[in-house]
Amino acid sequence: MALQSTFKATPSQDELSAMNRDLRFHPAVNPTPKTITTEQIERFNKDGYLKPFRIFDASEASDLRAYFDRLLARVMAEGGNSYSISTAHAKYGRVYDVLTHTRIVALVRDLLGENVIAWGSHFFCKMPKDGKTVSWHQDASYWPLTPARAVTAWLAIDDADRDNACMKFIPGSHHHGHLTYKLSEDSESNILDQTVENAEGIGKPVYDELKAGECSIHSDLLLHGSEANLSDRRRCGLTLRYCSADVVAGIGWYDKGIWVSGRAAPGTWANRPRPDTD
Repeated sequence: MALQSTFKATPSQDELSAMNRDLRFHPAVNPTPKTITTEQIERFNKDGYLKPFRIFDASEASDLRAYFDRLLARVMAEGGNSYSISTAHAKYGRVYDVLTHTRIVALVRDLLGENVIAWGSHFFCKMPKDGKTVSWHQDASYWPLTPARAVTAWLAIDDADRDNACMKFIPGSHHHGHLTYKLSEDSESNILDQTVENAEGIGKPVYDELKAGECSIHSDLLLHGSEANLSDRRRCGLTLRYCSADVVAGIGWYDKGIWVSGRAAPGTWANRPRPDTD
């Protein structure tokens, strides 16, 4: 039986401000990593991201893409769109399986520590000639979590490159803490409602080009975004969100959790069962 969802999907600015969140970067400390190297941990702390990691081989990636094709068709037939498949691990067993996959969890555990919670899963799918941008932003701006010890694994469902609007990062921007942003209501061209202005004054962007089945990992404070997909190719990625089990969640977000490594303190993060529906 699926756990009843009590969390609020999109917290308001007032609710987030009331939490008094610690939005400083907390470096990964792990002298004996098991999957990534100490050099990669140092690079993550310096740049705020790591890439690429091969998670699924070509056959597995093709099968996952076919699954997403079917899921997207079903969601759109029900009135949704290519961006509306969010908190998917709470609804679809196949997404739950990807979020808890041992190859991804092993990478994340080396950055976050032994006790890790998986709590988010969202398909960001830019259809051919979609035309919408994702403005420069920090993930931590949107999340009722403290301290800022969360990462995103961005798993490529399709090949993602500059031609079809892959993600882009500003290396080192996570060291600037929580940056000032302006609110935007331009949903016609900007998928998000926040924009960090003058972001490129902080550093030169790098492009997160990935092959299907590969992932990158980035800090919740790293500035990132993507340009409009003006190509004839789709660009879909599945964002998978993780945090250290000692992170405090507000607005019912503890209910999103799955214990993918170690344990959480009693009364905090839930340990959701796998949904029956794929």
